[in-house]
Amino acid sequence: MTEVKRPKTGGRKAGTPNKTTAAVKDAILEAFEAVGGAKYLQTVAREDFKTFCTLLSKVMPMQITGEDGGAVKLHQAIEIRIVDPQH
Repeated sequence: MTEVKRPKTGGRKAGTPNKTTAAVKDAILEAFEAVGGAKYLQTVAREDFKTFCTLLSKVMPMQITGEDGGAVKLHQAIEIRIVDPQH
């Protein structure tokens, strides 16, 4: 038996942000600024590297693609310095 989909009635319209989620996000950002913002994150990175990496993983893209959606191309540069031992 095939289930018949009925039209949606009531509730939020698709794409409308949840007010509670927005309020929590605003509170988190306010607390972040209150403890020092980027300076605070630098402290966390130095003192609790594991926690910082977990946070970093949450904001990094899940998939990385190259130009026009193609493969990622890696480029290496080698720098050679000639040092005069007399100076």
